[in-house]
Amino acid sequence: MHVLLVASAFNSLTQRVHAELRDHGHGVAVELALPSVDLAGAVRRHRPDLVVAPMLTSAVPEEVWSAHTCLIVHPGPVGDRGPSSLDRAVQDGVPRWGVTVLQANAEMDAGDVWATVECPVPDPPESKSAWYRGEVADAALEAVLLAVDRFASGTYTPEPQSGGRARPLLRQEDRRIDWLRDDTERVLRVLRAADSRPGVRDELLGGTWFLHGGHPEDGLRGRPGELIATRAGAVCRATADGAVWIPELRAPRAPGQPAAPKLPATLALGDLLPALPELPAPTQARPGARTWSEIDYREEGGAGFLSFSFPGGAMSTADCRRLLDAYRAACTRPTSVLVLGGGRDFFSNGIHLGVIEAAADPAEESWANINAMDDLVEAVLTTTDRLVVAALGGNAAAGGAVLALAADEVWCRSGVILNPHYRLMGLYGSEFWTYTLPRRVGPAVAERLTTEALPLSAESARRLGLVDRTIGCPPAVFADRATALAAQLAGHPATAARIAGKKARRELDEAERPLAAYRAAELDRMRQTFFDPQAPYHALRRAFVRKERPGATPPHLARPVPGRHGSPPPARSAPVTGPAVHDGAPDPAGC
Repeated sequence: MHVLLVASAFNSLTQRVHAELRDHGHGVAVELALPSVDLAGAVRRHRPDLVVAPMLTSAVPEEVWSAHTCLIVHPGPVGDRGPSSLDRAVQDGVPRWGVTVLQANAEMDAGDVWATVECPVPDPPESKSAWYRGEVADAALEAVLLAVDRFASGTYTPEPQSGGRARPLLRQEDRRIDWLRDDTERVLRVLRAADSRPGVRDELLGGTWFLHGGHPEDGLRGRPGELIATRAGAVCRATADGAVWIPELRAPRAPGQPAAPKLPATLALGDLLPALPELPAPTQARPGARTWSEIDYREEGGAGFLSFSFPGGAMSTADCRRLLDAYRAACTRPTSVLVLGGGRDFFSNGIHLGVIEAAADPAEESWANINAMDDLVEAVLTTTDRLVVAALGGNAAAGGAVLALAADEVWCRSGVILNPHYRLMGLYGSEFWTYTLPRRVGPAVAERLTTEALPLSAESARRLGLVDRTIGCPPAVFADRATALAAQLAGHPATAARIAGKKARRELDEAERPLAAYRAAELDRMRQTFFDPQAPYHALRRAFVRKERPGATPPHLARPVPGRHGSPPPARSAPVTGPAVHDGAPDPAGC
């Protein structure tokens, strides 16, 4: 079938639906529901067999739903209605949830039900966005594929909804934190229900800020509401019975201005921040104690596990340097396998566009950030005394996807989406992609992946050779599965021979063309872009971090893309122009 995706943004769920519908043989195109676009006219031009809305924050026009079957993906169980479903579920601490695919009609979220799938709520609770990209997205894909199959059969009759109630938008007054009285668990629920957007509006150091993200801290105490420490850009704030780490802050939108970018909390506060102790993460966690660290290392069964989790998957210059230091330390350990990643959310989205945008000189910060990423990737590529595995429990894009390719093996959870390209941000790219990508998929496929700039499912990436293993499991158990597989690999009799062969191949590749030559050629292109004030990268970066919506659907999305087993009808609309959409998740900040 020819399926048209209508969405408010090409976010992580829309990308996953796009990729997996193609995997199932359907042709897919996208139209963004933008204020300046005649959506009804755009749908008429496409003449789709079916319209699916994976993430839509506005109502479908009657001209559309009366002429086409329009399936809405609602991130809530049957009977749940309203715009803040996931926020309320996290803040209220519900034990089970679900996703419903329903038919658009005149009443929001009240149409006939085509499919519904339950999903668990992580225990301990996760942030809203991590849950959305994980269990909720898994349930949504299962429901979408079931609904599409039912529609294609031509024999299924959807079931009318009965009961339920529409609940209003969860507003900032509903998210208010009383730091003098609220315990840590209540503070965490509120922060995690708003972590990606909209954040929790609060007063801090005499100003108004939006707080993003929250992690528990059991070992520190202070006067409730006061800041008591910093760590790797985050601030620790005391609650009524403990403390929480808050990684990011965002300034309120100025009148007539676009949204301010989210930034590491200490960078956002700047000179307002009082003198506070900078507390490094403990090298060894105390049993039963809770604290927060972006980077962690452990060993099991002859394998080392270097896990990292940066907000939005974005890695600033400082993040890259901290991770490189941790990587070098891990390489001094007597292990035969080193696993990078393994967490349930983002692997990496590359350089931190938000920090770059906030810098006094964005060109210089871009240059510093890409060199720090290159240093990290080069360290992985030149590790010849052990096998390195990139374990992707969550999505990866741009330089973050290429970081994974530097490893000897790439393992992905089956729900992961990869975007191994840079061009939507106006960049040529670095991180040695001109060496690693063609080496895995060949020059022709590498060219296609980097120019088409479309998302890939984990399974499609495996078929292409980009990924070595897909692991079909819920997000909560991916780390355990990766740990068991890595321990098996470390104990396998053939691993020592593989390590020796790896060293020999690296020496041959180096003799043919040194890594330094790949790096120099890539960085020459990147430097020209960074230091050219007229380069599109600067406007695209600014629009991305400030959440400016494009004026029209980008042509590469509006153009119908064939399914893996067939082709859609030819494109029926003229190419449209407008800024590219670079959105690897609901609210990423990297490239």
